[in-house]
Amino acid sequence: MQDQLDKCTECGACDEVCPVYKITGEPVFSAMSRLKTAEMIFYNKEIDDARKESIYNCPKCMQCESVCPEEIKITRLVHEARANLANKGIGPLEKHGIIIKGIQKKDNSVGGDPGKRLDWLDEEFIQKKSDTLLYLGCIPAYLVKDAAHATYHVLKKLDFNFMMLEEEGCCYTYLYESGRTDLAKQYFEKNVEKFSKLGIKHIVVPCNGCLKCFKYFYPDLLGKMDFKVSHAVEIIYELLKQRPELLNKVEQTITYQDPCRLARGEKITEEPRELLKMCGSTLEEAEKNREDAICCGAGAGIRSVFPKLSIDIAESLLKSISTKAIATSCPFCTFNLSYTSEKRNLEKEIIYFTRIILDSLE
Repeated sequence: MQDQLDKCTECGACDEVCPVYKITGEPVFSAMSRLKTAEMIFYNKEIDDARKESIYNCPKCMQCESVCPEEIKITRLVHEARANLANKGIGPLEKHGIIIKGIQKKDNSVGGDPGKRLDWLDEEFIQKKSDTLLYLGCIPAYLVKDAAHATYHVLKKLDFNFMMLEEEGCCYTYLYESGRTDLAKQYFEKNVEKFSKLGIKHIVVPCNGCLKCFKYFYPDLLGKMDFKVSHAVEIIYELLKQRPELLNKVEQTITYQDPCRLARGEKITEEPRELLKMCGSTLEEAEKNREDAICCGAGAGIRSVFPKLSIDIAESLLKSISTKAIATSCPFCTFNLSYTSEKRNLEKEIIYFTRIILDSLE
């Protein structure tokens, strides 16, 4: 880690784009300050409560990394700092601990009733056999049910061969993101064993948290996986780009909000836009878009632990977008932006992208 820390020239470029620093105005919550705090943690130096909080209120949106001239892996350093605090028994925070206990008890990160995980499904569940698993994730299953419903039906209408799990459970990204890599490894192994027994070779997810977890966090702790991971937008784009005649034009003006983990993390920016255009949407770009898109403020555990901060960031983003309708390919963005729009009376309609596609297919 020291080689990464030594690269910093304190140019301040990262601070100019950090959503937490821009909202709070607190220097200790800036990206550059987080690097200094991480270094203090690595060398067992005492940190005050504000510095400790700064390690956990980072949404790991990668905006800082996207502008860093030295290409410092800032989000990785934040993760290592969280893991270091957890290993010392002084992290994560109390609220993280409550949610972690909930995950261990209910096998989901949002406190949902395990028996109601498939309540969004409007037909009888039939256990199919396939080496491709549609893994919906906790947020679509409980908080943004339309994302689960629409994604399932779009893939079904396009004759995509997949199976689902009646008892899906969590991907456990929250354990990893909080720094509890010891627990994360145990639960990751549990899922890998389940997938292996089912012969799963391909996991398709509508949730960006699940995407990053399966694609990067699992290999980080367990080594190379025997399955590949795709976001639903990748699969649906490949299925529809050769069959655009299946889509009816539903005209509307809409802004596509790029999720951090897809745009900056996976460089997936054009596929969702092309799909929306194929459905008849007229796109009006946000001032900051694609790899420069502004974070919604929900990721890496801050929505659950620092809800006001998360909502303040989301409000700032929503006010920067002129259209009423906003589409996104992240269920967490959908949830946080929808919640914020309602609570702050912003009159925005946030739509998970597969809903637009499903409406166009029908």
